[in-house]
Amino acid sequence: EDLLVFNSLLYLIRNTRVTMYGSTTALLRGAKHGAGRILGRMSGSGVRQIGAGAIQTPRPLAVSTASFKQGSRLHSSSVRVCAAAVEEKTEVDSTSGNDDMRNIAIIAHVDHGKTTLVDAMLKQSKVFRTNQSVETRIMDSNDLERERGITILSKNTAITYKDKKINIIDTPGHADFGGEVERVLNMADGVLLLVDSVEGPMPQTRFVLRKALALNKKVVVVVNKIDRPAARPDYVIDAVFDLFCELEACDEQCDFPVVYASGMSGIAGDEPGNLAGDLEPLFEAIVREVPPPQVNVSGPSRMQVCALDYDEHKGRIAIGRVDRGTIVKGDAVALCLPDEESRKGKITELFVYDNFNRKPVDKVIAGDICCLTGLADVSIGDTLCDPANQEPLPTIAVEEPTVTMTFAVNTSPFAGQEGKFVTSRNLKERLDRELERNLALRVAPGEGAESFEVSGRGALHLGILMETMRREGYEFCVGPPKVITKKSEDGTRLEPFEEAVIEVPEEHVGAVTGLMGARKAQMLDMSGGSEGLTRIKYSLPTRGLLGLRNSMLTATKGTAVLNTLLTGYEPYVGEIETRENGSLTSYETGQVTAYAIESAQQRGRLFVKPGDQVYEGQVVGIHQRAGDLKLNVSKKKALTNMRAAGKDNTTVLTEPVPVTLDYALEYVADDELVEITPESIRLRKNPMIKKRK
Repeated sequence: EDLLVFNSLLYLIRNTRVTMYGSTTALLRGAKHGAGRILGRMSGSGVRQIGAGAIQTPRPLAVSTASFKQGSRLHSSSVRVCAAAVEEKTEVDSTSGNDDMRNIAIIAHVDHGKTTLVDAMLKQSKVFRTNQSVETRIMDSNDLERERGITILSKNTAITYKDKKINIIDTPGHADFGGEVERVLNMADGVLLLVDSVEGPMPQTRFVLRKALALNKKVVVVVNKIDRPAARPDYVIDAVFDLFCELEACDEQCDFPVVYASGMSGIAGDEPGNLAGDLEPLFEAIVREVPPPQVNVSGPSRMQVCALDYDEHKGRIAIGRVDRGTIVKGDAVALCLPDEESRKGKITELFVYDNFNRKPVDKVIAGDICCLTGLADVSIGDTLCDPANQEPLPTIAVEEPTVTMTFAVNTSPFAGQEGKFVTSRNLKERLDRELERNLALRVAPGEGAESFEVSGRGALHLGILMETMRREGYEFCVGPPKVITKKSEDGTRLEPFEEAVIEVPEEHVGAVTGLMGARKAQMLDMSGGSEGLTRIKYSLPTRGLLGLRNSMLTATKGTAVLNTLLTGYEPYVGEIETRENGSLTSYETGQVTAYAIESAQQRGRLFVKPGDQVYEGQVVGIHQRAGDLKLNVSKKKALTNMRAAGKDNTTVLTEPVPVTLDYALEYVADDELVEITPESIRLRKNPMIKKRK
């Protein structure tokens, strides 16, 4: 069997070209697995070494990595085969390509430089005047995005390079906003997969790449931040290729082009040691490698809505790529969904993206990304069709949510004092509006008429929604995050599991392993990471991640970096203790005094300071032991006409723990609620649970 595989491989080598990444030593290391015989026969077949990291053969074609490893029983780290398509495509397609256009989405793990690279691409495309003042991270226009330094919403722009229009879609990198990536990939014909030159592929890299490969998008790998001192491009390319193989990419997809770039410096090149002074090699790779839209320009018009925007004057704005035909301003269209009755509408205005602006046009041909107005009830996933040819496309499917929280009307003693929208009707209208554009969100009725069960991809996904609502003037309370479990066919209870990758200095590895062990995490791998860090990979229930981030930052003195990715559902592992300490609660309603805090701070760390207003049942601090403790933080010193012996002593008060929304969602326990108002974030005991007890 081995001899048959070897002879077949040699036949391909003599008549094709194979490029193998990895040092000659690494290749020869596979000799004990049978690779020595392959390389021995290669020596007489025109195989030559090109540089320290590759071996090349005469003519262009390639071998499937999967079949190569299966036939020769090689270890995956012994050989890196850059595979191309062996089979010739014989399909006949009636569509034609619009060669003057390219549609690309930029996908990557969080903080790998997507938005910064888009900034550089816009600037070098002469989108802005030479003397124009331009902010950094131009695409992050949302206030929350700028404050947190992450991309939350996908955004579109367009540039022109050598008379070719390039539509660019900037996507979020955080796993909780994966729904944004899933819905906009339908508008792109190819993707730029950004990978940090030091970190290599991370959990979210796997998620976005899996989605792109499933949709058969052309992938151009961009090794970003190549100018970092600790850059290791060879390792990154090997790791990316292994990731393609793990995701079962076909041979053609594995033959990915590579560009080395630095978005911050605005430079790129085909080799890490030979970078141009600008991003022209990247633009050339996009035009050369990403296929033009394969569309039918002459057919009846059709477009699927992939995103929504809103304008005070224009109303709802539908965004999508024209899939077929030509859309004309003023046309009547049918809004269709599979197996549903169509709705009628009329396009009042039509726009395309042009140099960071929306440019009004009279018509848009197939292949271009456009925005249109006039359709008041349009939703994401709707297909806009010619009324005479109603052929809806399949609806956009995204992965199911994993975490749920209860949103309810605020019933605390301070309710209604700070918010503008405080009723259940206000809350329901706002959540329904969010459902129109947030495909990964689910809303269901709660236990009572004034509560709603809101489900999302994670605590951060729901936290961003809460922060947005808070800034809009909404006042409400939420319960602790809980995971969504399922039942298997045999009745076994299943819960979501995630892969967690932690990078931490070596001196804190013990603290991390102890913390993860308490949350029933299983270590999968431990290796040397970048820049002197240790990288540890775990598999653990999503429940174990709730409240983990703050505990880990405390245990590692703020040095740990945690990244997670949902891997699937596995059997329920039992109860997990996520918080060891109890809470300090207020004994009565009143104003916090320094006199009361002086003694209260000996019981734990406080959330309040002198002058704050508190009410009975409000959580005012963290107890230093397990179990809750009631404190009177409003106690005043008794006034007498006698001079106290310690009157002139200075009272030293510790700084309170700042309670942000993210901190509160990490801290809140099962019997507590988070009270959210435009001005305050408070924690309180849930009175309903107290009554049930």
